[in-house]
Amino acid sequence: MTQTKNLEVWLRGPLPDVPALLQPVAHALLQAREEVENFMRDVPEDLIWERPAGVASVGYHLQHLVGILDRLLTYARGEALTEEQLAYLYAEGKPTKATAQELVQQYHEEVDKALEQIRKTEEQTLTEVRRVGRSQVESTVIGLLFHAAEHSMRHIGQLLVTARVLRGQAYEV
Repeated sequence: MTQTKNLEVWLRGPLPDVPALLQPVAHALLQAREEVENFMRDVPEDLIWERPAGVASVGYHLQHLVGILDRLLTYARGEALTEEQLAYLYAEGKPTKATAQELVQQYHEEVDKALEQIRKTEEQTLTEVRRVGRSQVESTVIGLLFHAAEHSMRHIGQLLVTARVLRGQAYEV
């Protein structure tokens, strides 16, 4: 019998209280959280704002992961962004005094908020139209939730590569 803790989140089975159609979204967000925790463990604190070869810093990715989840889930609820959310957006990528662990903790908390919203999302609302951004581009609840997971995983991949470079490790296949 395979131990489930060694499996990726999506192979560990259904998550309690998560609607069936939103299981993949929740699995992806939990997987992202685990990967951030694992890969940020040994990143030197003084390098989190470094941009090796001009790529985005680890600090930026951590900030953006928090911000994008917050913004996309706001739109999924049918709400507009607040001034505070817009200020956070414009500050993404700018170094702060926050430690790497504090940035990771902020991400963990945002994933927890996202999972709570996902648990409360009723499946019959998934195809409801939602408006995105100042241009009010049309999307749906499920489109926004899926994009929150997909966009998060895209940035996790970039963060992982940058973290490896910063730790001086070679890519292992």
